[in-house]
Amino acid sequence: MIEKRTAIRLSDGRELIYFDESTTPDRDKWPDTRELPPPPPTSQLRYDPLVDEWVAVAAHRQTRTFLPPSDKCPLCPSTPDFASEIPAPDYDVVTFENQFPSFSDRVKENEITSLTDLVPVRPGVGRCEVVCFTSDHNSYFGALSPARVRTVMDVWADRTKEMSDMPGVAQVFPFENRGVEIGVTLNHPHGQIYAYPMVTPRTKSMLQAARRHAERTGGNNLYGDILAAERKAEIRVVASNEHWTAYVPAASRWPFEVQIAPHRQVPDIPALDDAERDAFGPLYLDILQRFDALFDKPMPYIAAWHQAVTGEGRDLGYLHLQLFSIRRAADKLKFLAGSESAMGAFINDIVPEKAAQTLREIL
Repeated sequence: MIEKRTAIRLSDGRELIYFDESTTPDRDKWPDTRELPPPPPTSQLRYDPLVDEWVAVAAHRQTRTFLPPSDKCPLCPSTPDFASEIPAPDYDVVTFENQFPSFSDRVKENEITSLTDLVPVRPGVGRCEVVCFTSDHNSYFGALSPARVRTVMDVWADRTKEMSDMPGVAQVFPFENRGVEIGVTLNHPHGQIYAYPMVTPRTKSMLQAARRHAERTGGNNLYGDILAAERKAEIRVVASNEHWTAYVPAASRWPFEVQIAPHRQVPDIPALDDAERDAFGPLYLDILQRFDALFDKPMPYIAAWHQAVTGEGRDLGYLHLQLFSIRRAADKLKFLAGSESAMGAFINDIVPEKAAQTLREIL
């Protein structure tokens, strides 16, 4: 759990926050000694009228750091020989504003407001933060202790609450990418948090489905009904405890996909109580171990927290974590080819019930 929270400013003005598990560290004595250029202006949001979606254009991200050597990792603690993004010589968990953000509050002057009558443009106002789970470059989330996972949960809660209150933010999305196969550009164990200035396409679809279900059933929550059905059927449940259930969705898009949901309907991570936060870590670590055991090597994955939006439709949300991998066999990956990329129509190579059985039995 978090015992001390210390916010500082990096040399270019970006915010960094240390979340310490003890009260002893004095973080103020470690200033950022680098000379950095000013942070880039925020991205453009361009509206695509063909699909009623906003697309962010962030050209400055083309120059972001890509797989540096371990002694030049910007997420490791600073040393006398290398000043990283984290000035201190050690840390527990730390968050900071991304140096190459997809969204920020730094609006460019004379911003374009439209390209054509059908394509309006607006600033991508929001926030993007990096979350470093440990100072150990060679570790990974699945190797964290349950106590450290609890700290990370509290950090996600802290950042979700603060970012949800920022002007213009429509939803907050904590996530982790693992593995170069997924597209990771920094190998240090870390995740990110996006505060979007719009409701994302998947969330918009989920809200529409949830609203239709509530109207049909007299107010039932769609995700709550799905979770109850999965717990009753048991066939796709991989593991569970008093507060959480991990199951393979009946209509999984990915070869190996697990959703982990609290038994109590809550909108977001800040709404979880202490018992629920404590119970998440052991179950999640168990599922990550099962993923790695599938092919006896580190499993590339995306872990995505689905939280309620900040505005209209918030009452329809139900917090859950979606964990999935693109690996479908020891030597094969699932690529999003013609049907998935062009049409958005997924074709899964593995029967969800078989995936659930394999995950249950793997350990």
